[in-house]
Amino acid sequence: MSEDKDFVSVRECLRGRSEAFEMLVEKYQTTIFNVVLRMTDHYEESEDITQTVFVKAFQKLDTFNPQYKFFSWLYRIAVNESLNFLKQRKHLVELDESLNLISNEKTPEDQYDILETSRDIQQALMDLKTQYRTVIILKHFQNLSYREISHILGVKEKTVKSRLFTARQQLKNILLQKGI
Repeated sequence: MSEDKDFVSVRECLRGRSEAFEMLVEKYQTTIFNVVLRMTDHYEESEDITQTVFVKAFQKLDTFNPQYKFFSWLYRIAVNESLNFLKQRKHLVELDESLNLISNEKTPEDQYDILETSRDIQQALMDLKTQYRTVIILKHFQNLSYREISHILGVKEKTVKSRLFTARQQLKNILLQKGI
């Protein structure tokens, strides 16, 4: 069985080859940023939080347990940093329109509908309690398994499933109330 590429990079970094960590940053930077952005709904702060995630990961790399996947460990740091940000900052900021990727093949009306729906979904996500928003983002936007989410959040898989069920119901109700 071949060794996990992430684990090899971690091991090399711990041996003093910092360029190995750069490869991990390049591999996961966009994904971590997207998780943080969905959690915080604040573009500029998400950039800063993403940078903090990687700094903390680098500083604590020796605590990484190779029994688990590196990205799960990194996601856990990202979720925790996002939660810390949300605790410190109670007001919401509208999602930067530049984040909405709209195909040029769509008509202007289609593009507007997609943009509006995207805004509505993002706002509905922000209306959820953090514990529910987190499981929705990790499951549906990051396509993680229940087991991975369980590890990232430090809760049992049953708890993840329960939160996800509740989150979906609440999200459905919010969207229905908004006429979506």
